[in-house]
Amino acid sequence: MDRHFSSLDYTYMQRAISLAKRGHYTTSPNPRVGCVLVKHDQIIGEGYHVKAGEGHAEVNALKQAGSQAKGCTAYVTLEPCSHFGRTPPCAQALIDAGVKHVIAAMVDPNPKVSGNGLKMLEANGITTAYGLLEQDALALNTGFIHLMTTGLPYVRCKLASSLDGKTAMKSGESQWITSAEARKNVQRIRAQSCAVLTGANSVIVDNAKMNVRWSELGELQSDYIEENVRQPVRVIIDSQNRLTPNLGIFSIESPILIFCHTTDETHTWPEFVEHINVPLRDAKLDLTSVLKALAKRGLNDVLIESGAQLVGAFIEQNLADELILFQAPKLMGADSQSLVAMPNVQQLSDAKALTISDVRMVGKDIRITAKISKN
Repeated sequence: MDRHFSSLDYTYMQRAISLAKRGHYTTSPNPRVGCVLVKHDQIIGEGYHVKAGEGHAEVNALKQAGSQAKGCTAYVTLEPCSHFGRTPPCAQALIDAGVKHVIAAMVDPNPKVSGNGLKMLEANGITTAYGLLEQDALALNTGFIHLMTTGLPYVRCKLASSLDGKTAMKSGESQWITSAEARKNVQRIRAQSCAVLTGANSVIVDNAKMNVRWSELGELQSDYIEENVRQPVRVIIDSQNRLTPNLGIFSIESPILIFCHTTDETHTWPEFVEHINVPLRDAKLDLTSVLKALAKRGLNDVLIESGAQLVGAFIEQNLADELILFQAPKLMGADSQSLVAMPNVQQLSDAKALTISDVRMVGKDIRITAKISKN
């Protein structure tokens, strides 16, 4: 199946990966996929998956190529699917179009596919290969791959602090520590996520609405149609049933999941709000059960935007995979509120190790991205 790839193969797959990136803000919870069709060293069709429920990358590329697709080579960032989902299998579409060769960047980790798409193509006389720019393809769909291989969503924790690691003054004052540029960057991260998770306290005290604010996406407005940018599912941890329907978060009509131990039946909730009961662990909601419930709904990429207690609990319980920290060039002093609460970390040997993967300036702030050790 694997083979030596030419410089032209690399060029065409790089183009397919570039196309797949266009779906960063729209395909959720489906994977981002790009496809390029080549015949006689000329691109005859290309496409990417725009939105869940609509045509996949291969179908969009085949539509552009038309009858020219017969005898061509297809470069696709993810193994063509072999099963019926919301749309018919892409492997069959390639077969029907008379494609001669298929090169995939990676095998699909979805057990429903996982090599079956390539086998289906081979059984119908189409030669296949995979592994071209595989690492680039893996980076396109971290959440999707994580869910398919572990059964749980990929969890990112977004935090903002001063340079001395403080998130609010002793009085609770916190708006705004970081710059407007950093807040716009957070909107992009939010827009790429399947779900945004927070605690009831953040919703009540900060009047957090946790939605993607289209006006803050900057130049993306010229690249994406607003209705294609999928609002992430908003998830709230409310172990003590403190939420009420009059809060600002419920004024925006898009799906909200409230995790609780017992459902609050004293209020009338909007139709887009769903309560999910989960068991307790050490007198608090079992966060593993929360993530399993999100996984069951296909929410593969979860962004946590919450206070020190909830973020710390996810990290301490080895349920968080990545940290995105915005640090403002300010010093707020020892009496201010700290970044993460991890009461079980009592010795240096218990400290959570981080592997920093990216450091960059966003406006006047530093943005650090790091993998969180689960040792």
